[in-house]
Formats: sequence, C-alpha cells, structure tokens
Amino acid sequence: MVPKALQEDILTDNAQGNTSEKIFKDRKRTNILRNTEQSLITFLVKKMPVYITSNILTFIGLVGSVLVFAGFVLATYLHRNYLLLGIAGLAVNWFGDSLDGRIAYYRNIPRKWFGFALDIIMDWIGTVLIGLGYVVYAKNEYELAAFLFVVLYGWAMIISQLRYKITDKYTIDAGLLGPTEVRIIISTVLLAEVIFKNSIQFCAIGMCVALFIINIIDTQKLLKLGDTRDQAENVAKLKALLNER
Repeated sequence: MVPKALQEDILTDNAQGNTSEKIFKDRKRTNILRNTEQSLITFLVKKMPVYITSNILTFIGLVGSVLVFAGFVLATYLHRNYLLLGIAGLAVNWFGDSLDGRIAYYRNIPRKWFGFALDIIMDWIGTVLIGLGYVVYAKNEYELAAFLFVVLYGWAMIISQLRYKITDKYTIDAGLLGPTEVRIIISTVLLAEVIFKNSIQFCAIGMCVALFIINIIDTQKLLKLGDTRDQAENVAKLKALLNER
C-alpha cells in the first residue's frame, strides 16, 4: 500500500505533467470514441479521491455487470422496463473498468501484470453475466444467441491477447470498435427492447453476425502479424548463425 501523503504528492506531480500521455502510455486505442473517452477518463482520474483505489474501481465495474444481469432477471419476471437498469449497469461497468488501470498509471503506482490479469478475468466474468442474463430473458431458440455472443466476445478477447503477445503492443479494440462502443450498442439494444418488445431477439442475432465477421477479419490480420514476426525471427537467427562463423 502507498501512504496517503505519498499518493497526494504523486497526484500533485502528475497534475504538472502530461497527464493524458502518462495514463494511456501502455496501450494503443483505435476506437471511434477514443479521443472523447480519453479526455473524459483524464478528467475523472484527476477528480477521484485518493481513497478510491484501482481495486475498488475494479469492484465497481463488476457491480455494473451484476446490475446488467439483474436488469434481465427483473425484466423477465416483473416488467421489461427493468432493462433500463442494464443500461445503468453498463455505465457503471464502463466507469469502473475504464478507470481502474488508468488511475494507477496516473498515480504512478501501476501493477502492470497483476492489473492485466485481473482486467481480463473481470471482463470475462462481465461478458458471461450479460450472456447469462439474456439466457434468462430470451425465449426458445433465441437463447442460442446469448451463447454465441459469449463465445464470439471470448474469441475477440483471445485475439487481443495473442496480438499483444505477437506485437508487444496492447490494444483492446477491433478496428473502430472497442469495449465502449460495444457497451453503447448493447445499451441501444436494451432501450429498443423497452420500446419495441421482442426487438432484442433480432438485434442479438445481428450483433452475433457482426462479431463473427469482425473476428474473422481480425483473425486473418493476427495470422499475418504472426507470419511476419516468424519471418523476422528466422532472418535474425540466420544472421546470428552467419556471424558466429
């Protein structure tokens, strides 16, 4: 644990430097909303009380996922207007998930690999909770869409980790779409279902198709990156052998 007085000194030092550059130095973003999102995150981390730690924010993000699940359950057994709770849950999830790692970098106390591992686990739990919630809410064969969503989103997560391994650059986005855009799309689907009953069934299928296409494209790109790195490493090995002679 970092003493409170030291954390306050760190915050003061950061306020005098290039805050945004420090906060996002460990990852590359390509999503549509990256500029707006990064500006908002930079503003929020500056306003966050010292006693709000990365772990607390991670827990808040998990609470958001639980709210999404609860919204589906309440909408199933009470009234579909409770799906609006899911929208609030996605906002809470964004808040916790987006700030937990960033605030650590802002305070110069990052736990890179611990945070990386925890973030992946929490993202997976959140995805499963959303899928499970839709299984409860969906009817008949449309439950399959929830299963496919979890599988396809898990595939996207695997791609991002493999890309990190191959390129040594961490990006959580699939081109112009990132987790934030996905949250907005899901929120739009939930709102549409509140207004137009059963529209979620067709939207869920559409999201699965879109995720499948995106994953196919990203997989092809990933394999090309892997092939390029293999060739570069083979050339380096060959040069090393020639130099030994």
